[in-house]
Amino acid sequence: MDYEIRDINLAKKGALRIEWAENNMPVLSLIRERFKKERPLRDIKISACLHVTSETAVLMDVLKSAGAKIYLCASNPLSTQDDVAASLIKDYKIPVFAIKGEDKKTYYKHIKSVLGIKPDITMDDGADLVSTLHIKHKTLHKILGGTEETTTGVIRLRALEREGRLKYPIIAVNDAQTKFLFDNRYGTGQSTIDGILRATNILIAGKNFVVCGYGFCGRGVAMRAKGMGADVIICEVSPLRALEATMDGFRVMPLLSASKIGDIFVTTTGDINVITKKHFLLMKDGTILANSGHFNVEIDIPSLERLSIRKRRIRDFVCEYTLKSGKKIYLLGEGRLINLTAAEGHPAQVMDMSFSNQALSVEYIAKNYKKLEKRVYRVPEEIDKNIAQLKLKSLGIKIDNLTKQQRQYLSEWQLGT
Repeated sequence: MDYEIRDINLAKKGALRIEWAENNMPVLSLIRERFKKERPLRDIKISACLHVTSETAVLMDVLKSAGAKIYLCASNPLSTQDDVAASLIKDYKIPVFAIKGEDKKTYYKHIKSVLGIKPDITMDDGADLVSTLHIKHKTLHKILGGTEETTTGVIRLRALEREGRLKYPIIAVNDAQTKFLFDNRYGTGQSTIDGILRATNILIAGKNFVVCGYGFCGRGVAMRAKGMGADVIICEVSPLRALEATMDGFRVMPLLSASKIGDIFVTTTGDINVITKKHFLLMKDGTILANSGHFNVEIDIPSLERLSIRKRRIRDFVCEYTLKSGKKIYLLGEGRLINLTAAEGHPAQVMDMSFSNQALSVEYIAKNYKKLEKRVYRVPEEIDKNIAQLKLKSLGIKIDNLTKQQRQYLSEWQLGT
């Protein structure tokens, strides 16, 4: 069912938060102005499964201004901002199926609700929407295409493509340079630290801060933790990324070694069972665990439950597990995305680029779907460059241009001197 507005003040609060986000998303605002004039998504039905935040609300309004009919649900049970959901329904007349803290049954019920409009285009963050379509529906109605926001979702969709089971084209928004170079690194880095601080109010300076995974999300977390005075340790399985982390000035070691000395652990890998029983048993009393990957599978919570003799919620987003030895381990945000469970997610300034990629990719699908195969595509390069140019313009930054002679020199084979 739709989100119920039980408190009109909730919608008012959400409207103000959406306004604040919009003021910090100038690129998306420029796209909205063009969309209003051209209406490129007229009569297009979109089912969106995204984190229901103030930034997402701005994207939904931009798509609606282009003529689209949109239904929205949450891509994580704990990532919904209820006041934003209320405002989207009351003020923007966009149906929302999401309540913060919804259980698994309700979560998938809401996904099925947004699919009830038989969408022309899907928008996903983690691929739960697409997965539900592929698993639950033996035959799909004609879907023009879809977009995917995050690394985890792209991995799942590329697996479907390799197996020959992907039933319609998807644009991997996550792979746009104006997305992963900024959203994944600066957005995840700042918002993850923000979530940990809001949940715990601890001092990070002087702590041994262990980051599992040194992709762009891990790099961002490590960078921000180092900036706050932590001694950052990187745990990796890729020799290239481990070498890069070393050259960036971080200590690199196996997770079993880090487990003995770490004070705070953050997983950013997108993989399953990264921190498990053997690590819990080695950890110090008072160790804090957090996850910044999309699903709550990176920390082996069932093993932690089995090892514990007592469990209690000691703060809003902090669960204390007491092991048989008497040692205490603290799990933040139920092992879900800590930047969205305990904080507000990525800042609007960085989501401006990510969601501009979403808006323009949806427009690209609507205009070019007849030419697209059942594959996972990168965001077209011209869209990526256009967003970068618009972002620089909004920041008041100018750059140089190549001269005709320079362009010619770079495009031709030259005899060395």
